[in-house]
Amino acid sequence: MGIYLRPPQPQDCAPWCALREASRAFLSPWEPVWPADDLNPSAFRSRLRRYARDIARDDAYPFLLFRQKDDALLGGLTLSNVRRGACQTASLGYWMGAPYAGQGYMTAAVRALAPVAHQALRLHRIEAACMPTNRASIRVLTECGFVNEGYSRQYLRINGRWEDHLLFARLRQDALAPNPVRLKLVERS
Repeated sequence: MGIYLRPPQPQDCAPWCALREASRAFLSPWEPVWPADDLNPSAFRSRLRRYARDIARDDAYPFLLFRQKDDALLGGLTLSNVRRGACQTASLGYWMGAPYAGQGYMTAAVRALAPVAHQALRLHRIEAACMPTNRASIRVLTECGFVNEGYSRQYLRINGRWEDHLLFARLRQDALAPNPVRLKLVERS
């Protein structure tokens, strides 16, 4: 699936802001509340400075996801909260622009990121969390070899509410799952 990942750059500001704005209603149920100035150029420049610090400190590794045929920005992924020492782990987060959702792009991106995380960054474990109602995210994770390891109550503050999350992890030696694991999903009331 012709995609590529790369760290965010200054020239990504306009397409990033446009895609995030166009996808606001789609993303809001799954993300923390956005700061009022989140989609302006100065906030994007601040984001790039923070990303550069995080990379230099080995704290986080942000990537944007692009379609190869036309270089369209599709979404983003971040390996954050990198823990070294005996742990060698990081947390995976991702978002997809609404026009590109459900087309397999994020699954391809997570599959592409796994070798980078495990080999280039020498991480033993990648962790990810998603709300039990986020069927698309559960599908991405299970198709990419992540194993459901549990349930965490009020794990993250999403869209202004503390939300329960399913906890997933992928170890370096885990193969990509040939068949997605079927989970009982909880409907949000």
